[in-house]
Formats: sequence, structure tokens, C-alpha cells
Amino acid sequence: MALNGGTPTRWADEEDEETSPQQHQQPPADDDDDGPPPGFETTRPAASAGGADAAAEALAGVKVSEEPPVDDPDLSIRAETLVDDSPGEVKTVAADGASFYTSAKTFEELGLSQELLQGLYTEMKFERPSRIQAQTLPMILLPPFRSLIAQAHNGSGKTTCFTLGMLGRVDPQLQAPQALCVCPTRELVVQNQMVLERMGKFTGITCTSTAAADYATSRRTRINDQVVIGTHGKLRDWMQKRVLDVRNIRILVFDEADEMLKQDAFADDTVRMIKQLRQATPNIQILLFSATFNERVKRFAQKIVPDANQVFIPKEELSLDVIKQYRVLCPQGSDKVKVLKDMIFPLCEKLGQTIIFVRTRETARSLHAVMETEGHKCTSIEGGMDKQARDKVVREFREGTTKILISTDVLSRGFDVTQVTLVINFDVPVERDLRTPAFETYLHRIGRSGRFGRKGAAFNLVTGESERRVVDEIQAYFKHDIPEVPYDDEDKFVEVLRKAGLTEG
Repeated sequence: MALNGGTPTRWADEEDEETSPQQHQQPPADDDDDGPPPGFETTRPAASAGGADAAAEALAGVKVSEEPPVDDPDLSIRAETLVDDSPGEVKTVAADGASFYTSAKTFEELGLSQELLQGLYTEMKFERPSRIQAQTLPMILLPPFRSLIAQAHNGSGKTTCFTLGMLGRVDPQLQAPQALCVCPTRELVVQNQMVLERMGKFTGITCTSTAAADYATSRRTRINDQVVIGTHGKLRDWMQKRVLDVRNIRILVFDEADEMLKQDAFADDTVRMIKQLRQATPNIQILLFSATFNERVKRFAQKIVPDANQVFIPKEELSLDVIKQYRVLCPQGSDKVKVLKDMIFPLCEKLGQTIIFVRTRETARSLHAVMETEGHKCTSIEGGMDKQARDKVVREFREGTTKILISTDVLSRGFDVTQVTLVINFDVPVERDLRTPAFETYLHRIGRSGRFGRKGAAFNLVTGESERRVVDEIQAYFKHDIPEVPYDDEDKFVEVLRKAGLTEG
């Protein structure tokens, strides 16, 4: 079925279930993660027969210029503990200069049902709204139900804001879809559905998603669930097949909206969906939530939702202040491995857990093999693994079974484990052109340490002039010094780790 006739619209994350494997050869830049992504491999890391040095040399030979498979963030795993915001100011811009919103000190002020309040207190264990919730929930839940563009750091309670917003806008007596949540990945769909069902446990409100086990059959049956959560392409598929009736949709949520407003990703899809839903419901409330909005994406968001209230926390307040950041200049690529095994890990008596970020899937596998060869028990995660394997890695790291996790950017956003005290950028983050610094990715990566006000450190391992330039630009952008640590100076490493609270020295 086509929009306004003509060729059927294809969406960025849409996949034809009948397509043969040979047809899936494009990079996964625009795909969601609803199945084995292009480049799927079952190879697991193994100890190198040639020893650690040979493995390190092989690792140094991996050329990013060949553009091997890289991963976009898996946005599904959020903080298990609520962070009551950074000390910075929450900046609020009310649409049309309206000033009738007041901050909510209690959930009772929001006109919620007793069933919803019971879920918040007994299931979610909340006592009061966090600061970002106190600002945004009145804008979402109270008339005139204006749209909202909101940015706040991971763990601040963003998910509660839009989940509670959906539940609060639903009429439990109307058995039809009334709230729609759009996510970039299947894993995030699962996560948000779990939160919503837990929060709405006592309300009787029903929810379905594109991640449901019976997706293949359920999408051919008209949906009566009141909340629908899914990825762009599969929601569009349901809408085209008329199993998802959008005439009663009151609230539309985009989670991690910056990912879906990027010009090179889901931007066109997002605009088309908003237009179609506005045709069905002109007064639909639209919520755009994310941990980061760069200026270009922010302007785009303001253009497509011009009547929205806005809530922003400045980027420099997100998570940089409590994290000691350093650069380690390594003459050769293999020296990065030597820094890990000779300088950092042997010195960190008080080290909690560590995440090592790499650019490509192949580097994740190779570095895992090197670390295992050196006797460091670790795990790795990358987009080529199947969901069951990824879930196992995440579970073991959360439980503390493993202390070192090697990851592509699949875990750069939203993954919060309280005991992570050290983040290592084995590969400095760059955009897909391999030259432009990925500022927001850097912020999200190092934000994995120093969570909830605890001390943390981040080491950027740098080889060559291009990587040095990237770190220089990151330093200038965030206005935070990133001093150098000599790669072979053990005394200096002891000093900086002691300052970061990771060793007694």
C-alpha cells in the first residue's frame, strides 16, 4: 500500500521477510536491530595461538579505512537507579511564552489515577518526581497537552516521563490504540514495554509491540491494545496493513529522538510519520526525548514540532565534571594493547568495572582474544552477535561476574552500571567519514564511568596525528582539558589513577 498512491514507501528499518540473505549486503546504518544485522557472524573470540604479542600486532593491522562493520548504539539498557539530575539549571522554554506551568513536587499534583500512583510507589519504588520529571510531567499530563522537546542525561528519569505520559493520557475504557512510542531499535522497544507494563500494572491498560513473539501473526489482526511500542518500519507496516488504526492516537513519543532526527538516519521516516498521524489527529501531542540534541538536530526538532514546549540541560552538565579524562599517545597500534595489559589493569587495585570501546566488530573480537590470552577475564559485545548472546554478556556484566567489557558503540548510550569506574576509548570516536569527531558519542561513552556522582576516569588511546587531532577537537568542544599521560611511564599512570580514586598509589 502506498501513501497517496504510487510506489509503496520504504522505511529505514523495514525489512522484507521474504528477501534472501544475498540481498542484505548494505551497511546497517539505517536498520533497526530486529534480527541478524548485515555482517552477522557467529565467530566468538578465542585465544591466539601466536601469543599476546602476535595478537596485538594483528589487532594493530585492522584498518578502519576499509570500513568494516560498525555498530550504532543499542538504546535498550537504561539505568537501574534514578539519578536525581545534575546540579545544573534545567532550562525550560514554554511555547508562546506561556507561564502557567508549575513544577510538580509530588506525583499527586499531576492528576494521576490511584492505579497509576500505586504502580509508581509499589512497583517503581519512586518517592517523588526527579527534577527533570517535576519540570516536564506537568507539561505532558495537564491541559492543553502541548508537545514537548526534552533533553536530559541518562538515568535522570526520562523514560518515566514519557511512559507515565502515555499511561496518563490513555482512557482505560476505550479499547483502541491511543499512545504510540517509536524507538530506533528492537531492544529499546523491549525495554520500554517492560517499564510501561511494570508502571501500569494496576491500571488494566494493555500494550503490544513490534518485538512480540507473535509479531508475524499478530500484525495481521487488528490491534486493540491501548499502547503500541515499536520501530519505524514495522509500525509503518502495521499502519499500511490497517491493523494499526491511528485515529484515536492522542500521544506520539520518539525515544532517543536525536537518532531519529539525524538527516542520515531516520529523519525522513520521522517526518512522514508525524504528517500522517497529524492528518488523522490534528491535535496529537508529540514528545521528543533524548539524552543529547546537537544544535542542528535541535533546530530540526523545533521546525517539525514548532508548537512544542522545550526542556534542556546544557551538554557540559551531563556527566563530564566528575570524570578524569586523559590521552595516552601510543607510537604504534600494538602499543595500545601494551598500555592496557602493562599500565592500566595491574595498577587498579580499587578498579570497579571497565568498559573498553572500539570502533569495529572485528576489533572487538580481536581485542577480546588478546585480553583473554593475557589472563584477563573479559567479555565482548557487538552488533554481529545474536540477541541471546548479547543478553548473556549484559547480564554477566550487570551481575559483576565479569569486570572488563569490550564493546562497540552498541553500548555507548544508556547502559548504566553503578560500578563502572573506568572507560577506555581504544578507538577514539569519529563519525562515519572517519575524520569528524563524534562529540555526542564521546560524551555518551565516557558517561558510562562516574555514574551517579561517583569518581571515574576515561583514557583515550591515541595513535597518529589524525587521532590526536580528534582528541584536540573534543577537548575544545567540551572545554574540558584532556592531559597527556606517557604510554610507558608507570609512575605517571599511578599518579593519575590515584587522582581518579582508582588506586591507592
